[in-house]
Amino acid sequence: MAELAELIPDRAVIVDAHTHLGRDEDGRELDLATLLGHLDQLSPAARACVFALHDPERRPAYRTPNDRVLEWARESEGRLVPFCRLDPADDPVREAERCLARGARGIKLHPRAQVFGFADPAAEAIFEVARQAGVPILIHAGRGMPSMAPLADLALRFPEVTLILAHAGIADQGVLTTRLADHPSVLYDTSCFAPLDVLELFARVPAERIVFASDAPYGRPVGGMYLALRAAAYAGLDADGRRLVSGATMAALLDDGRLPAPAPPRLPEVRPVNGSLGRVGGYLLMAFGALVGATPPAPERALPGIALARAACREPRPGPVGPALERIDGALASAEAMIAAGGEDAVLAIGLIHAAATIAGTEPVAPA
Repeated sequence: MAELAELIPDRAVIVDAHTHLGRDEDGRELDLATLLGHLDQLSPAARACVFALHDPERRPAYRTPNDRVLEWARESEGRLVPFCRLDPADDPVREAERCLARGARGIKLHPRAQVFGFADPAAEAIFEVARQAGVPILIHAGRGMPSMAPLADLALRFPEVTLILAHAGIADQGVLTTRLADHPSVLYDTSCFAPLDVLELFARVPAERIVFASDAPYGRPVGGMYLALRAAAYAGLDADGRRLVSGATMAALLDDGRLPAPAPPRLPEVRPVNGSLGRVGGYLLMAFGALVGATPPAPERALPGIALARAACREPRPGPVGPALERIDGALASAEAMIAAGGEDAVLAIGLIHAAATIAGTEPVAPA
């Protein structure tokens, strides 16, 4: 938190581009007071885009969870910006028009959960609604997806529609960033576990097209912001650049319908790597994959990966990365203790694992 306070520039606008409210079939849930409390850890003025989870009561047409989100947004006194979630197989155009008339300011699509492709005529119809209404579409572009080339095809037919590609577009980051390089308004949110995915965005797309996101309740705003701004600092962004990532870009889109002018990507595609930090990051990815492989996540399954990461921190000649290895080892020691304690402490340990991986992946390394 102390480092994050230094990374967040003075007078920064904070907008989390990707949060959920309600219940999910996988057992996760988040209520209004809890989400606002998470945002308060960043700033009492922090805002967020919000939409429904894969709610058990989503039929018909996500009407019930969409209405709940619209009401929670009204209760938030302007801090939450509601998006409507749509199922292309269940009357999506009518539901979008209904929600937009009631105050929704964007659309959320989850092609993995709703099992659809972007060659589907219903997807094109949704893009047409967004074009006519002048609202953005946030799209799941993370794990569990096939090639997203059909999305690129569709997006290029609708250059007027602003897209927010979730999870750094990792489902097809190379294809999406290459094919959509000339699209005037494609944003990528940073809701990822792996810092390398976010760093690659800074090497592939303008920093003015990268926006902070947490994916709450699957992540938390503090951890998401820590990753986004450490990656931004690694990419050399000054205070003005970090303001864009933390929320100014999203605020411009939501409040004015405009995006800042893009500049060339900030990072080279080939960068120096420290071997010890690389090993730590790899083991922590293994730990994270193990714990999220269970439903609900099982933090104790991360312990073998944590142990290997801590072993990689025991470097007799660490050189300039010694302080970073010490910080990582301390965070992981605390994570082990919290997992052993069980209960809510074990769940919160996931945030420490994420923080340790963020440090390992974004620590500056001088060229040899």
